[in-house]
Amino acid sequence: MRAVQITTLAGPEAVEVVDIPSPEPGPDQVLIRVRAAGVAFPEVLQSRGEYQMKPDLPFTPGAEIAGEVIRAPEGSAFSPGDRVAALCLLGGFAEEAVAPADLTFPLPESISFEQGASIIFNYGTAYFALVERGGLAAGDSVLVHGAAGGIGTAAIQVAKAFGAGRVVAITSTPEKGQIAVEAGADEFVLAEGFKDAVTASGKVDIVVDPVGGDRFTDSLRCLADDGRLLVIGFTAGEIPTVKVNRLLLNNVSVVGVGWGAYALSRPGHIGLEWAALSPHLTSGALAPIVGPTFGLDEASQALLTLDERRATGKVLLVP
Repeated sequence: MRAVQITTLAGPEAVEVVDIPSPEPGPDQVLIRVRAAGVAFPEVLQSRGEYQMKPDLPFTPGAEIAGEVIRAPEGSAFSPGDRVAALCLLGGFAEEAVAPADLTFPLPESISFEQGASIIFNYGTAYFALVERGGLAAGDSVLVHGAAGGIGTAAIQVAKAFGAGRVVAITSTPEKGQIAVEAGADEFVLAEGFKDAVTASGKVDIVVDPVGGDRFTDSLRCLADDGRLLVIGFTAGEIPTVKVNRLLLNNVSVVGVGWGAYALSRPGHIGLEWAALSPHLTSGALAPIVGPTFGLDEASQALLTLDERRATGKVLLVP
């Protein structure tokens, strides 16, 4: 089979497409014909050896896939031909991949393979952030940074599906703002000088921040009493700091959101999140925004699209 491999740590431009044997599933693994694979920022970091997971070279990256079951363990819930989404953690940038049976989930017929490869990471993170860590309550107002990206569009939709009132999208351009509105945001505000524009209509209960950088302090200023700022990542590159007197004076909280380490260390947790999301996937309330799509031979371009912050929606590889 054909697969993308990281053979050196020279960055996205250096990944290669090679022919390797098909993977052999273990006793608790499902063999899946990959129809779409999600591309995420950790794979960009892996291409440079900068991610905490450092497999021996060469290796096939790709953590999140959707496709059709080729072979499943006896007694599992799956049969050959079933449409599934799965978290394989490694090996997804290939024509076939294996995933643990307990991290493989049935894909509703209404969800395309491309959308299916956009759910577990982004929507799992958004659900964990807003509902589990952020305590989202019916009617809460939510501000979402990086709102046209994969995490951002997922956060908009999860917020709405689970009862949020006003959802404000923060984007760098009007074009990205329109994508966020199409994803379900009530309005968009440009990142430059966003605080005054947001607070003119009232402060918010929750800020979703996968960006970090110099907008962090103004995000705190956007919070109402008892507000929560959810720290998801630092795609801006700079890790912000906070003077904790701001938290005390305004009775607000900064909440860490480390989905991967938390969920993967608790067997069954991702399954519970999938069960919570599934009715909203079926109803259409959660409809992943498919972004740029590339073939395996274009894996370098897929990774660079993320690295250079040109992505809107979920970046995908389609074998």
